[in-house]
Amino acid sequence: MVDLDKPVELKKREVVRKGLGELRRQGSVPAVIHNHGQQSIYVMAPELEMTNLYKAAGKHHPLNLQVGTNQYLALIKDAHFNPVKRRLQHVVFQAIKRDEKVEAEIPVNIVGEIPAEKVGLLILHQLDHVEVEALPANLPDELTIDGSRLAELYDKITVADLAVPEGVTILTDSEHPIASVVETKAQISEDEAEAEVAEGEEGEEVAEGADGGTTEEGEAESTETPTAESSKTK
Repeated sequence: MVDLDKPVELKKREVVRKGLGELRRQGSVPAVIHNHGQQSIYVMAPELEMTNLYKAAGKHHPLNLQVGTNQYLALIKDAHFNPVKRRLQHVVFQAIKRDEKVEAEIPVNIVGEIPAEKVGLLILHQLDHVEVEALPANLPDELTIDGSRLAELYDKITVADLAVPEGVTILTDSEHPIASVVETKAQISEDEAEAEVAEGEEGEEVAEGADGGTTEEGEAESTETPTAESSKTK
């Protein structure tokens, strides 16, 4: 468990570009601290420590970085992973100020039971974080919403439904869906099959009605024709 209130010790590095591969093979993850328009600080830390730090802090929790005798308040701005092995390759920190608002990604979690799942419906998760703006001290670790709002088919939760703490402004579009209730593939296939059967039955009824009409008209014509001929004979 990472204690995010403790300073995170990072070592300065001289290795850049072509030497980064060897640095990673030695078990370290290279990182950089962007510092308010000043010269960036190139640092590194053991892979396990950096990976655990990213898992705990995400892109929303302010960190106290310790580089030698210097300290920096920062957020993780970006993290790059190996696309095949999914191992952390590089981290970008952004130095921030306590009295200036910052933008950050806050995780969104659905909590509690979701009634729709109990009746076999599928929950389509469409958004797992939102962009917010706030002072560093006001950044929440997560935003939650009650899963009971997803009870029936086509129910949905949007960004507008989130409870926002004081001092936090959500930048993500308020109408963006977070999750919605949809049918499973099996249910969709079943509905399609029922629709095809219904269409087939309707087609048969139309065909029968058309045949019956032709027969009646034919009979009417055959009845009228002899009558006309008999009147001429008379």
